[in-house]
Amino acid sequence: MTASEQLAASPPAPATDSLSDILRAARDELQADTLAARGGSESLARYSGQIDRIVRQIYRTARGRRAAPVAGVAGGGYGRRQLCLHSDVDLLFLFGRPIRAADERFLKAMLHPLWDLRFDVGHHVREVADLREADTDNPEYLIALTDARHLDGDAGLFEKLGEVCLGAKAAWGDAMLAALRDLTEQRHAQFNRTLYHLEPDVKSAPGGLRDVSAVRMIRRLRRPAVRRLYIPIGRVDEAEDFLLRIRSIVHLKRNRNLNVLTHDLQDAAAGLFGSPTDKLERQAEALMSTYFHHARIVNRALGRSLRALDGASREAAVAVTEGLVRRDNEISFADATRASLQPHAWLRAFDAALDEDCAVSEQVLTCIYRHGDRYAPERFFPSTDQLDVLRRVMRPRPGLYARLSQMHDCGLIGRMFPEFHKVYCRVIRDSYHKYTVDEHTLQTLRNLEGLCSPTTRSRRRFANLLAETPDTDLLALALLFHDVGKWTNRNHAEEGVRMALGALRRIRMPEEDIATIEFLIRHHLRMSTAAFRRDTADPNVVKQFARLVGTEQRLKLLCLLTLVDVSAVGPDVMTPWKEELLWRFYVDAYNRLTLGYGDDVIDTAAASLAELHSSRPADVPQGELEAFLDGLPERYLRLVDAPQVYEHVRLSRDLQAPDVHYTLEQKHSAWELAIVSGNQPGLFSKVCGVLSYFGMDILRGQAMTNRQGLAVDVFEFTDGERFFELNPEARAMFTELLADIVAGRKDIDKILLPKQRGLKRRAPARVRPVVHFDNAYSERFSILEVVAQDAWGLLYRISRVISQHACDIEFVLISTGTDRAIDVFHLTRGGAKLAAGEAAALQESLESLLKS
Repeated sequence: MTASEQLAASPPAPATDSLSDILRAARDELQADTLAARGGSESLARYSGQIDRIVRQIYRTARGRRAAPVAGVAGGGYGRRQLCLHSDVDLLFLFGRPIRAADERFLKAMLHPLWDLRFDVGHHVREVADLREADTDNPEYLIALTDARHLDGDAGLFEKLGEVCLGAKAAWGDAMLAALRDLTEQRHAQFNRTLYHLEPDVKSAPGGLRDVSAVRMIRRLRRPAVRRLYIPIGRVDEAEDFLLRIRSIVHLKRNRNLNVLTHDLQDAAAGLFGSPTDKLERQAEALMSTYFHHARIVNRALGRSLRALDGASREAAVAVTEGLVRRDNEISFADATRASLQPHAWLRAFDAALDEDCAVSEQVLTCIYRHGDRYAPERFFPSTDQLDVLRRVMRPRPGLYARLSQMHDCGLIGRMFPEFHKVYCRVIRDSYHKYTVDEHTLQTLRNLEGLCSPTTRSRRRFANLLAETPDTDLLALALLFHDVGKWTNRNHAEEGVRMALGALRRIRMPEEDIATIEFLIRHHLRMSTAAFRRDTADPNVVKQFARLVGTEQRLKLLCLLTLVDVSAVGPDVMTPWKEELLWRFYVDAYNRLTLGYGDDVIDTAAASLAELHSSRPADVPQGELEAFLDGLPERYLRLVDAPQVYEHVRLSRDLQAPDVHYTLEQKHSAWELAIVSGNQPGLFSKVCGVLSYFGMDILRGQAMTNRQGLAVDVFEFTDGERFFELNPEARAMFTELLADIVAGRKDIDKILLPKQRGLKRRAPARVRPVVHFDNAYSERFSILEVVAQDAWGLLYRISRVISQHACDIEFVLISTGTDRAIDVFHLTRGGAKLAAGEAAALQESLESLLKS
């Protein structure tokens, strides 16, 4: 349809209609559609049509004020008829000759009524002479023109615009596509080139609406180049409609032009879509699984379209192995038709790509995508030869993540292993995982690949473990299956074992290798639990864990699995602190396995004391050192190095109740506070309160007492607000308040009360609080584990309740994620474990505290 025909087909707006009445009715209709989760392509096209009526009515009122011929053109989302409630209205006014004063009056007469109606108008003014060259300095403008649509005015001018920016023969086509490539790359980089964000931007993130527009733009400007590709445009249309419905809901609920699908909006959208379950959490998970499914389709279509722009290959194919060739740095089938009938040979393409350090071609991926559904899982592994190929593919080396991502995107992993397909785009909605289950799994393998070329000194020690480990393919396979059990709400480790055993026996994996993989999947959470939530200086903890792993080889595999698994939860979850804890625990467990480490506590203590005496400085007499250490637990010598021990001895001198002596020093990104004082009830809680008052985030705490009644408390914390760095008097202020609180001159409860009141105004907690006692794990302590939404002063409030129950805090492990805190206390009462009744009373008080 020509521009003239398009304009003639549009019914003129009655002059008597009020612009505000038209807009109000259009908004009401779109809001009603949105509340029914129908604010997609059709609804937005109707709404955009009503905006057309408004713009045309304004145009016909203003056109008498112009001097030059002019065409009114819609661009961008408006040009596509996809205006949401608060979208920008992109307009281009194209004049047939240089603009004069009368034309400026016309523009004011056009724009002022639109602004009065509260539209956000993105307008451009151009003269026909400007069409001689592409405006490469304004790439967003160039891309918006690909959706140009004539609204009113001179149809001939619009036809001239169409010659340069619309269709496969557009004069500006190359410039527009170059702009598209650059802007897409920049935009994807802002989102770390992944579509699996917990709170995605439905417009701009990879797989979002901008990517849909990019796919259509490439097809319009270079249709012959993409004609050979299999791009399921119908599925892209379906994805676009879903994304538009979501965007309409976001605009309605936020009442502004925002496009991030936050957690609360996921709940709202899921409710509007009417998901079948009555549990809000499950509704949101189902919604997000659908979102990621559609976003992946869009992302895949865009990737293929962009690659197609490079045109047909001119490089001669080079045979790599039977049935495979290399061309343009990609592995392809020599005969795609023959290959489509040989599913057992498909895996070899990815093995060859890893060997050649290149990608797998679109031809291979399309073949697998089109034909994979025809074959049962057994057809991919008719003999053990294919198992050998799989084990080579899974060996950690450069390119592993990229090739596995290709295998997953084309559906090969899910077709070989339906067990893995069960977690396709599976969302487990919590506050710390950043990716879907399948992408989390691929990220673990990406982290494993990263150990092949570590970039930090800390990671090099783990890389050495990988280099020492012969069965790295078993580790990779264990990672592939370690979370497949999350398709259900049952114990996912046990369910994962059940599913993996079926898959591994189906492909005839040797039983001894299956046993290794089974062990890693079944216990893939055990090492992180021990390293981050238990007193790893307690020899009994190390002894029990060493007994679990049994051999040094399994220990190394489980350590590596833990490292890459925790790192894949989110970008900042495996902190340097946690990495150090994991390494220390690995070393302790390794020593236990190889040397019977920790069996004789007295011998170990004597050896440690001999070491301390040999390096003891002259100002620390032997008798004073031994008196200070008398009664302190052996873990003190494991966690504190010799220079710190001597400094703590010095702190204990001339200590009169209720004095407090301390050292405060920065260690890498954390701070360490060591306190020596006379023992008193609630000391740990008071110190936590002071740290909370100054905005510190406690990472780990230790509380110990010697036979002389001296309390030794050591805290490691971060100063996120940079209080010590930015305030010259910070240390003096800190010291003064700490001394006053410990001495009882000031009441920390009263000081913190104003801040605590503010907690009541916070949003409802998203993390369900859990209080759990374990009286069997440790021979010396009752272990209290508290999981709760992280909040200011949480550790202070918990430890205060513990003190109120006359319990002694012997050791504390603190782990804080994005908004979830896991605090593990090792407690005694009267020097012994808590009795059952005492533990139950304390648990009840803590549960009451966390619920309030």
